[in-house]
This record gives sequence, structure tokens and C-alpha cells, in this order.
Amino acid sequence: MTDHAHKPTVSQAEAEAAVRTLIQWAGDNPDREGLVETPKRVAKSYRELFQGYEVEPREYLEKTFQEVGGYDELVVLKNIRFVSFCEHHMLPVVGVAHVGYLPTDRVVGISKLARVVRGFARRLQIQEKMTSDIAHAIQDVLRPLGVGVVIEAEHSCMTMRGVDVPGASLSTSCLLGSVREDPRTREEFLRLVRG
Repeated sequence: MTDHAHKPTVSQAEAEAAVRTLIQWAGDNPDREGLVETPKRVAKSYRELFQGYEVEPREYLEKTFQEVGGYDELVVLKNIRFVSFCEHHMLPVVGVAHVGYLPTDRVVGISKLARVVRGFARRLQIQEKMTSDIAHAIQDVLRPLGVGVVIEAEHSCMTMRGVDVPGASLSTSCLLGSVREDPRTREEFLRLVRG
């Protein structure tokens, strides 16, 4: 486990009390019939939404397959849907990740790539860091010739408050190794992601 994986130091009761306080602060009565169970539901929901702190996403990449039949082209998994939360406002970031790598002598099950995305997504963060974390995890564990990660997401902190521009989305990318350095590999990855 990394420094992210941890046991909660705040009890369920303390988390529920904090939600009650926010309900009161917003101007409502936490003892109102429709809100009585809300603190418990919110705490349970947040435990699920932030489960990325309880896992080490790199571990999903450790089981690989070496019988690849000589396959040496890009492996790209597109449109991995995720929900994350911005660390500045704790509001949802909803989007898709496109993940690819150029294997050397082993590949990983595609569901593991989706689990890596989800493991990093279920934390408070900025999108740029999440993009980099996913790419470097794949590079460090699989040791492929190259890695590409592109993330496109809508940030609720910008689309429902503040500047209030619904529909705006942020694109970030992290290209490593041959996916960054070889123009043909880079173009192929970006074409596959866009296609």
C-alpha cells in the first residue's frame, strides 16, 4: 500500500455529524423527515466515491500475459468512464479516459486498465495529476515501449458554479516513451483515440 492507501482516522459518526452541520449551514433542518437519514447516506456515498484511497492501482497491473503471439502494436482502451472529484471544491469531475501502451513482451488484461483509471479517479485531485499518475503507473509496472493517456472531462466546479459554463470540457494528455518520441506512433495513438 502507498501513502494514499489508509484506514480512515475519522469515525462514521464524526462524518455524519459533519454532514448534519453542512445541512444546517445551508439553511435546512437536519431533523426534517426527508433529511434525517441523509448524513448516513452521504457518508456511505463518500466512502464509495473516495475508495481510491483504499487501493494501490499499480497492483492491478502486476498480473500480465506473455503469450501474445508476437503482437507488437499499440493496445488502446477507449472511453473508460469515470467520476472523480476536484480537490478545490469537492465537486464531481465526470469524463472518459483513453489509455494505450506499446507492449514489449507482455500485456495486461483490459479490465485492469479500467481498474487503474478508477483507482486513481476515486480521489480528490486535479485532472492533470490523474492523467500523469495513470500513465506513469502503466510505464513503471508494465515497462512498455511507450504509454499514452488522454482524459476528457467536465468539471462541475466550472459548469455549475463560478464561471458557470455548461458543456465545457478539459482535455489532458500524458505521452511517454515511443508514444511521445516517435511521430508515427504518436499519430497512430492519437488517431485511435479520436476515431
